[in-house]
Parts: sequence; C-alpha cells; structure tokens
Amino acid sequence: MFNIRTAILHSVKAAQYNQVKNFRLGKACLESVNLKNRSFLTLKDFNPDEIKHILRVSADLKHRIKLQGQYLPLLQGKSIAMIFEKRSTRTRMSTETGFSLLGGHPCFLTPQDIHLGVNESTTDTARVLSGLADIVLARVYSHSTLEQLSKEASIPIINGLSDLYHPIQILADLLTLQEHYGSLKGLTVAWIGDGNNVLHSLMMSLAKLGVNLRIATPKGYEPDAAVTQEAQRLSKQFGTELQLSSEPMEAAQGSNVLVTDTWISMGQEEEKKKRIKDFQGYQITMQTGSVAAPDWTFLHCLPRKSEEVNDEVFYSPRSLVFTEAENRKWTIMGLMVCMLTDYSPQIPELKL
Repeated sequence: MFNIRTAILHSVKAAQYNQVKNFRLGKACLESVNLKNRSFLTLKDFNPDEIKHILRVSADLKHRIKLQGQYLPLLQGKSIAMIFEKRSTRTRMSTETGFSLLGGHPCFLTPQDIHLGVNESTTDTARVLSGLADIVLARVYSHSTLEQLSKEASIPIINGLSDLYHPIQILADLLTLQEHYGSLKGLTVAWIGDGNNVLHSLMMSLAKLGVNLRIATPKGYEPDAAVTQEAQRLSKQFGTELQLSSEPMEAAQGSNVLVTDTWISMGQEEEKKKRIKDFQGYQITMQTGSVAAPDWTFLHCLPRKSEEVNDEVFYSPRSLVFTEAENRKWTIMGLMVCMLTDYSPQIPELKL
C-alpha cells in the first residue's frame, strides 16, 4: 500500500512539474512592477517588464485555478462595467466568466442599456460608472471614446477593442506562444492580411519581447502610418526585425508563427466584395506553411472565414486557435487582477 501511495504521489508531482516546465527559476525582476489602478488602452503604454508581469500573473492563475483546482476570490466584492458597442463571443465570455470566477460581479451593458455620447455624454458616463463599478471594459468603434473614458473616469479602463488597437487579444496570443514554444525571444511572427487593430497591437508589443515581425498586406491596406513609425522605433530600440511588404510568401519565409484575421471587420460589410477581391492570394494554406520554419504554428483571433485560412490549416495540429481563444480568459483575468489588486504570482518568472 505504501509503495502504491508513493507511486501515485510521485506521478502527481511529475505531472505538476510538466505543467510548469516552461517557467524558469531566478530572481523575480518584475516584483517592483505596479499596474494597480492603471488603464489599459494600448500596449504602446507598457514596457517589457510590465507586459511580462501581466503574462506571468495570467499563467499563474491558469496554473492555480485550472490545473490545481484552487478557488481564488481575488476580486470578491468588486464589479466591472462591460460596455459593448460591438458584439463579441470571446471578449464577453472571457471577461464575464473570468471576473465571476475570481469572485467579482460583471455587469454587461449593450447599446440599448448605455448609448455613449447620445443619451448621455461620454464624460458623464465615465463619472457615473466611476461611482458604481471598480473597473470598466469597453469595446467600442472609436479609440477616442476610450481615451475620453480614461480621461474622465477615476477607475481603470480596459480597451476591449477599438478601431485602432485590440491589446487584450495580443496578451492571449503571447501566452499561447509562450506555452507552446517555451520562450518568445527570437521567434518570428508573420502577419498576412489586413493592416488592422490586431496588427497594430502586435506592432506595439512584439519588439519589446524580442520577437521579429514580418507584415504582408495588400496595397492600400497597410497599417496606420503613425503606428508603423512607432513600431520601427521599437524595432530599432530592441534589436528586432520589422519587415513590411505586399508579398505573403515573403513574410512567411522562415517564420515560426503565421497569423491572420478577418478581412472584413464590423462596420466594413459594404466593402465585402471589394475586399475579398483585393485580398486574393492572402489565404493561409499548407503551401504558405511550406516556406515557414519547420515548427510553424497558426493563430487567428476568430471568428474565421474560410477565405482567410483553409480548413486544412485551421483544423490541423499546427493551429493553436482554440488554446488562443481559451487564453483570452486567463489573460483578461490576469490583467484585471494586476489592475485591481496587489497580488503576487506564485509560479517562477516566465521564460520570455
């Protein structure tokens, strides 16, 4: 009986070790990072240590709650106001379930409940919500709306998506790649598609973590000029590669990660026919992957259309999209914990 019990304990410990094998020991240089009460509008505003800290807290919560079955009511007694001008599956589900799992109360507000700048000014809404909630997540059309909310609110504001940036998506992408590859530094990411808000957020973050970025967009669909200028500065500062072209296969050449997104975002439905025509040749297929690195993987923030990536890639073992979607929950939880508490993660520093 003793031998059986010993064997079982050994197996459990071995399994737990395997789950954290991509973490490394060492002095936690991130302990001095303090993100409490800060807004999260763009990754442009966060330095490498701050991004790493958010990822570490996210990985810690995933390990403790999902793998160890612990209950961590870190947000008990707190509430979040969720403003959605645009519908979403992953943003809503990850935030609602994540905030609840941590003991807090999410309140979902649709355009029928709250019409920013119409029924009530954005300024007044920000001040009212500051007295009713502890934090706001807003998924909006215009990035200026978020900036106005942040300016007028006395509580933190999270960008759930805007026309310019989608930073919470990139946190999930980074955690997914760290889990898969064991480290981020030195990876090369190829973006093949529209120069949109998701790409902008990649451009504001990857160089800070030592990741190279190759971008292929059709002519006329390039990323924002000001964002590109800042990305070039970051690439030079951190010694990474930033390549922009209109050739998908050129971007994919030797890349570890192939990434795309919808070609037609909400509000662009009238451009559908033109966009599908303009994006011919940008579908990610196994042929695209044939010139990538041997260990290449695929990411897509979803929802996905077949013209963007074919089924062979999307449902292949190289596709990390469903882990990526799940990690939306763990990273938004990690971010909210960083913004509302003084929580210190228990796992060792992430190998990034």
